[in-house]
Amino acid sequence: METMCTDAATIRFATAVATAREHTRAFLDGLVHAVAPDAADTVVLVVSELVTNALRHGGGACTLDLTAYPDSTEVAVHDPNPQLPRMRTPDRDGGTGGFGQPMVNHLARTTAVTRRPTGGKTASALLAR
Repeated sequence: METMCTDAATIRFATAVATAREHTRAFLDGLVHAVAPDAADTVVLVVSELVTNALRHGGGACTLDLTAYPDSTEVAVHDPNPQLPRMRTPDRDGGTGGFGQPMVNHLARTTAVTRRPTGGKTASALLAR
């Protein structure tokens, strides 16, 4: 007999990330000037990673802002935790992560993490259209 136990917080977490990806696709699909399919996939991947990090390390809640410019798309994820992320060596054996932020840094033109005057922080990435 096979069984599976799932924590309710894990379900909300997974749903939140999936919802962020869906909202991002809808935003990109609704733009007057279309985003190239590969660029759209990259934006969705970055959103997924930044939202996952915010939920996992930023206090369990976040807000996603997307802004389209003529030649780029900005992703900004706000969370309530003022502690800035630390870069670490990816864990290839233990499954504890460390791959996401280097990937985002590689895919984006620029990235930044800033503390918000009202508390918390914002992780942002600017991506080519």
